[in-house]
Amino acid sequence: MGIIEPKEVLDAVAHPEALWTQATPQAGNGLSGTSQRRQMSDLVAYVDGGSHGNPGPSGIGVVIESPSGETVRIAKWIGHHDNNVAEYAALLEALQHAVEVKASSLRVYSDSEIVVKQMTGEYSCQSSRLYSLNWVCRKLARGLKFSIAHIRRECNSEANGLANHAVRLRLEL
Repeated sequence: MGIIEPKEVLDAVAHPEALWTQATPQAGNGLSGTSQRRQMSDLVAYVDGGSHGNPGPSGIGVVIESPSGETVRIAKWIGHHDNNVAEYAALLEALQHAVEVKASSLRVYSDSEIVVKQMTGEYSCQSSRLYSLNWVCRKLARGLKFSIAHIRRECNSEANGLANHAVRLRLEL
């Protein structure tokens, strides 16, 4: 399975079935802490998405840790979206990475209460934008031993910094 870029998901959010036909990675879309991805069993991810304005220029930050101590850091510009869409795009990036490296489990920590509560079923998705993203994330999560938990923003500073870096870098261009 190829990687679905967050921008492709956001562009196709009204048509989830289109996501599976656009699964082609694009070079140069982000920063990654590792060039070689290998099989890992259990991963822990810290995810954050943010927009400068709501909606506004948006980016995602993802920090993925393996039991061996390897850390993957991802910062990507995702276009102009609202904060909740950016938060889901960050979760999607972590899920795709876990699937790509054939992880058996993924434990996610997010400072987005709405994403965590929608993914755990505590809240329903009323927004069609978020419903489509939630649907894709749930579909990917089914192939893993998956858990997600809410953490305070100050405990998610590295992922937050990566998301902000992606937006600032794009705005400077």
